[in-house]
Amino acid sequence: MPHSFGKRARTRDMFAKKFRQNGLPHLSQYLMNIKVGDYVDIFANPSIHKGMPYKHYHGRTGIVFNITKAAVGIRVNKPVNGRIIEKRIHVRIEHVRKSKCQKEILARVVQNEEAKAEAAKTGVKVNLKRTPLLPKAGYFLQSAGDTEVTTIQTTPFSDLL
Repeated sequence: MPHSFGKRARTRDMFAKKFRQNGLPHLSQYLMNIKVGDYVDIFANPSIHKGMPYKHYHGRTGIVFNITKAAVGIRVNKPVNGRIIEKRIHVRIEHVRKSKCQKEILARVVQNEEAKAEAAKTGVKVNLKRTPLLPKAGYFLQSAGDTEVTTIQTTPFSDLL
């Protein structure tokens, strides 16, 4: 049973780097282009202690609302006693990654615009709604050499005595 209840209690695996990924962050981390309104993932870098977020926010996704010289302000939703509170935290840039959560949505928007333009040219109505994966179509399997169906039955019981 744990006896320490500090800010970094029970974070041995959470704040540990992967094998052969130790050391300081690359320069591209500091030169990352982030704007207000972007989605970012909070991922604490254990080699940089300054500006590290609290352990609850590790792995969460939020929206940038403020940018300072060394840090970014992020709006994150936090469930507290059955309700969701929007928390505003400032985290240094080393502990932030650009999120890929909107990549599929933005790709779908581009694809829909192309489909609309094509439909306007040809005059064919196009359905832009997402559809769930439908079941595969049924088919009959043709036998390789024999075209005759063979029926296999059990032999009736016969007393061997």
